[in-house]
Amino acid sequence: MRVLSLNIWHDAGPWEARRAAIRKELERVAPDVIGFQEVLLGEGVDLAAELVEGLGYETDFVGASDFFGRDGVRFGNAVASRFPIKGRSEEALPDADDGERRAVLSVDLDTPYGDVSFSSTHLNWKFHHGNVRERQVLALCDHVRARRPKGGFPPILVGDFNAGPDSAEIRYVSGLQSLEGRSVYFVDAWDVAGEGSDGISWSNRNDHARHWLEPDRRIDYVFVGPPRRPDGLGQVLRCELFGADLVDETWCSDHFGVVADLRTDPIENPGEIA
Repeated sequence: MRVLSLNIWHDAGPWEARRAAIRKELERVAPDVIGFQEVLLGEGVDLAAELVEGLGYETDFVGASDFFGRDGVRFGNAVASRFPIKGRSEEALPDADDGERRAVLSVDLDTPYGDVSFSSTHLNWKFHHGNVRERQVLALCDHVRARRPKGGFPPILVGDFNAGPDSAEIRYVSGLQSLEGRSVYFVDAWDVAGEGSDGISWSNRNDHARHWLEPDRRIDYVFVGPPRRPDGLGQVLRCELFGADLVDETWCSDHFGVVADLRTDPIENPGEIA
């Protein structure tokens, strides 16, 4: 199963060219399930539907906030799936009471590999909001873990976490430290199966990111629950960046996305190492 996380930067910049570039990359990479962030839905706009129109996906959306004074338009996360979406839930995440709102959208997918729970999220962006993101990942991981089909495929969590791998919030999700006396463990797909680079997803190579004067960093993730034993379902086999090069002289977004391939064929010999 191929999954993608991509912050699409709503409809900012040269949107028509960016939309065409994203669609071209989607057709090339052919993900089975996509988590989009910074999506707009409302009066006269449905960005997720625009991006996957005619490509064989179902979509769903959660709004986190109204969008910058555009009446009737919500800003949030979306999921696009080639598998039928048979259930959903959403949850508002903790905030700093400063107007920035975040949410998670989780969908239940009917796949040939059994039921799969897939979640797309986007955490607070400010550098000094590590304490907010810590509260967000506590709520987020509780939400995602509660939706895993019992004994089924490991839960998948993707998104723009706005934090590097060495931050407390990402270390918590990755099982490297506790928060408030609690701990969890999700596999960081890039950490175990990245393509050999540093996985930078916010890069000053990208014209759309450079003008913000922020450092290069890895802030976009695909997380997966531990692979099922002994058959290995959900094991991360491969991970690469999406949109990390110009497409027809256009950057897809201000972020690079993350693509991961997950095992769906059971390991015949449990001693096999992929």
